[in-house]
Amino acid sequence: MPVPIGSKLGRYEISSTLGVGGMGAVYLAEDNVLHRKVAIKVLPSSLTTNETRLKRFQREAYTASSLNHPNILTIYEMGFENERHFIVTEFVDGESLGHRKRSGPFTLTEVLEIGIQISSALAAAHEAGIMHRDVKPDNVMIRRDGIVKVLDFGLAKLTGPGEEPNPAVMNPESDITLPGAVMGTARYMSPEQIRCETVDTRTDIWSLGVVLYEMAAGRLPFMGQSTNDVWMAILTSELLPLRPQTPNAAAELEDIVARALRKDKAQRYQSVSELGQDLRSLKQRLEFEAQSGELIADSGAIHRTDSPPTLAWIGDRSTLNSRNDYRTAPTGENPLVPSKPARRAIVVSAVAALIAAMIVAFYFGFIRYRRSSNETAITSLAVLPFTNTNKDPDQEYLAEGISESLINRLSQLPGIKVIANSSSLKYKDKDADPTTVASELGVNGIMTGRITQRGDNLVINVELIDGRDRTLIWGEQYQREAKDVLAVQSEITNQVAEKMRLQLTASQQQKVGKQETVKPEAYELLLKGRFHRFREGIEDRKQAANYFERATVVDPSYALAYAELSAVYRSLIGNGALDPREYLPKAAVAAQTALTLDPDLPEAHYALASVKVDMWDWPAAEQGYKRAIELNPNLALAHRYYAMYLSYVGQHQKAFSEIERAKEQDPLSARINSTFCQLLCLARQYDQSIAALKKTIEIDPLNTYAYFLLGNALAAKGSHTEAIDAYEQTIRLGFKTSGAQTALGVEYARTGKRDQAATILKQLQSSKEYVSPAELAVLHDALGDRQRAFASLEAAYQAHDPQLQLLGVDPKFDSLRTDARFTDLLQRVGLVQAQQRG
Repeated sequence: MPVPIGSKLGRYEISSTLGVGGMGAVYLAEDNVLHRKVAIKVLPSSLTTNETRLKRFQREAYTASSLNHPNILTIYEMGFENERHFIVTEFVDGESLGHRKRSGPFTLTEVLEIGIQISSALAAAHEAGIMHRDVKPDNVMIRRDGIVKVLDFGLAKLTGPGEEPNPAVMNPESDITLPGAVMGTARYMSPEQIRCETVDTRTDIWSLGVVLYEMAAGRLPFMGQSTNDVWMAILTSELLPLRPQTPNAAAELEDIVARALRKDKAQRYQSVSELGQDLRSLKQRLEFEAQSGELIADSGAIHRTDSPPTLAWIGDRSTLNSRNDYRTAPTGENPLVPSKPARRAIVVSAVAALIAAMIVAFYFGFIRYRRSSNETAITSLAVLPFTNTNKDPDQEYLAEGISESLINRLSQLPGIKVIANSSSLKYKDKDADPTTVASELGVNGIMTGRITQRGDNLVINVELIDGRDRTLIWGEQYQREAKDVLAVQSEITNQVAEKMRLQLTASQQQKVGKQETVKPEAYELLLKGRFHRFREGIEDRKQAANYFERATVVDPSYALAYAELSAVYRSLIGNGALDPREYLPKAAVAAQTALTLDPDLPEAHYALASVKVDMWDWPAAEQGYKRAIELNPNLALAHRYYAMYLSYVGQHQKAFSEIERAKEQDPLSARINSTFCQLLCLARQYDQSIAALKKTIEIDPLNTYAYFLLGNALAAKGSHTEAIDAYEQTIRLGFKTSGAQTALGVEYARTGKRDQAATILKQLQSSKEYVSPAELAVLHDALGDRQRAFASLEAAYQAHDPQLQLLGVDPKFDSLRTDARFTDLLQRVGLVQAQQRG
């Protein structure tokens, strides 16, 4: 029965009906607790009466709810109220692709953009082991801002084998899912689905191919008067070529669709990521051609010659203009002058292009200098933060971003040690002597730069200095009009890469000459995110996460943005600022998406490896760290986190070796120094850890984390009164994390201040923020409540609490180690096996 408007399902008040289909009715509702609009799908009783099938469906829906991706509908919860099973999801303010296709033909840009976003969603699901099995236009929503959301992952599995098909769905024009052993929607089903064979992810690729064909041609690739006719056409009919029906369709799109719709799944795309990459490559080529097209002014409007109307672009290309391919310039404006947002996008594109050009020019000069002076060769380098000559605070992220991008690119080239950005940042706004900097950082080359922005033009001056004698080795000024950037980038990269062939392998040439194909707005957001990421403090990291999230929405194919997002999520989880139950799956999806988009991205490998640590998949974590370091030996963060991993599994000597490598790459990093001190404590070298931390505090008396780690080392040694002083100081200085408060409570309990310890425990238990159950377990035990301690450890296990990574080595757990339940927990977390492998 329908749910009456105005009635309630739990805390949700039904507002209106959004739609009805074979899998149930969907309602718009108001969440009376969080005060937000949600969509509620109420499942028909005919599909939920079989208990076994319902449980299977609930497991599938739970798995689907773990997917966190910009193009996948977010599932909030499942419920049962008034004899109704229902699913609560985000409300998408927009229209379904099925509804949109009835509004008129799609432009080629729309076909590609929508196809890219659907493929990105499916790739994330496939990596998580989830097939959709019912990809069709009615399961795709398009928001008003152009973001695509794929719905109903796993819901096709609700129908069980052996059921008779519903006569209502035998009409091939119906988009209702077919129940029974054949699961899917007739017109979008793959040949193997129709034959009731075992299906895999290539079934989703077929269905996506049908959707792409339908958008491009305005008709289905296989049609018939009945379901059987449609199925027979899918199984036996040849695919009608796309281009005769759609003259403006690119030949590449016809090839992509034809490959997706091969009847033999072994001849199709073998992964949806591969299909998505082909769509992206085609889109990028068409955008380049559109930019290169001739623009002429005519009666105040912009027109383009020599390119199809569907490829038109105006201003900021990141905005999908599906309804109007041409935009009239406002009265009084020159239609040939880009708008302000367009100019900003062009400038950001210019920055990316100039970075690539500088990398190539620098490396060529470096090789030439090295070859001519073997005895005094520059073998190590620090790129100092570029100077923002405009003195505009809003442009600081741009100056820092250029220098960091140079560091990242240069660090992957053979034969050069490059100091990490966090150490180089110590010299920001300082007129430091090159020889002093070279000595402090342990390098013999210093690169400096200045950036000046004049309207739409950029002037970047770069110098490479020998840090031993201040000799200028190489210098160049890059001055470009924004409109010439793409052509100049291609010209410089190709010419210099050709000259460098004798020095570089083919893969190295490709790396040096690689052009960024990122949307300018997404690149700008990445630079802003990195700007905040390198600032200390929770709020800055939350801002960084926000920028990285927005970058992935603007450009869903931006692998580095996903890797950075995963890393900052993990950082916030580790600090107790984010709940791992919610954000660990998000970090995992972001890292896996990055790796899918770019399998050779070192940052993606180390980000996913860190997530694997959180998931206690120790072998996969080690493999990921090693691969990241193999791809970029200069990646200090990978060395740091690998060292932590080695310590967690009891390989302390290897951990010290790895953290030393991190210190070589990033000698002034406070985080790496803190990690070194922490590893000393975990290896039970308490005196060395305490001495190193006191020296750190002497140099930086406001280093709150150093006080916290000092408290840990003093507590482990048994110096409880001194530990209390350290913990109280870290809290006074602003490090008010739940971890610091819990540790202070433990020391209060151990020194007889039970009332103060109990007060802290009560405050933490009532906190709305995430509090580590593993840390609370230590506090319970210090207060003499062993049962609650192990109940809290079990809660930590269920929450995948990051503190459990330390279970095998952290001295704070020592009082619990003799209990058999602790050994069992070590076993379940996988640390016993990991230590044995080590």
